[in-house]
Parts: sequence; C-alpha cells; structure tokens
Amino acid sequence: MNTENTTKLFTDFPQLYAGKDMSIQANLMPFGFECGDGWFQLIYDLSKKLSEVAPECLALQVKEKFGGLRFYVGGCNEDGHKLIDMAEEQSYHTCEACGDTSTAKERDGSWISTLCDVCNDKRKEN
Repeated sequence: MNTENTTKLFTDFPQLYAGKDMSIQANLMPFGFECGDGWFQLIYDLSKKLSEVAPECLALQVKEKFGGLRFYVGGCNEDGHKLIDMAEEQSYHTCEACGDTSTAKERDGSWISTLCDVCNDKRKEN
C-alpha cells in the first residue's frame, strides 16, 4: 500500500495501529499494510468499525495471503472478529490493485491474486 494511504490509516486510527511504533518482535505493523491500494477503502471501513465496536483491538499484521486479506489482531472482542471475517471475505470480491468489485475474483498466476479483468490483463502484459 502506498505511503499516503498508510499514513491516513495510521493517523485516523492511532489506537488500532499503535503497533506501528513497536519492535517487529512485538508487532508487525512497522512493515505497514502488505497489500495493494485497491483494498484501502475495505481496510479503512473495517478500521472505523473496529474502533467503534472493539476499541481495545490492536492490529498485529495486515497483509494479502493466497489472494485474500489477512487482518491479524490482539485483544479483540467477538464483534470485532466478526467484522474482520466479513472484510476478509469481501476481499475475495475486491480487486487488490484498483478496488473494483464488478469483475474481481481470484486469479492464478505466479502469485494468487484477487484482481478485476482490467488489472488481470495488465498483469499478463507485464
């Protein structure tokens, strides 16, 4: 994820992403968001909801794995975990590159990704 989106998430949700200032032995958020910018809005919306229903929740790592969002946390309540599950499921229908939801699906390649038709074609060209 680009620096601008990363900074916005860290700034708007300082409690959730307090781990960004911890050592990587304690928290992996110093690495930032290890996914494409297409999931920014998905992560932003999840972060906002988590801050409301699970304010004690601390993000430990946010990344892409096998074409889907992985949002690892500590200290989160059951409602927070349900929100995370829904966002992770939604990621399989949201292009990781551009955020399009109309044609996004898992794509096989050298790396499993969730991409829309346009972004998948661009990947094939490169």
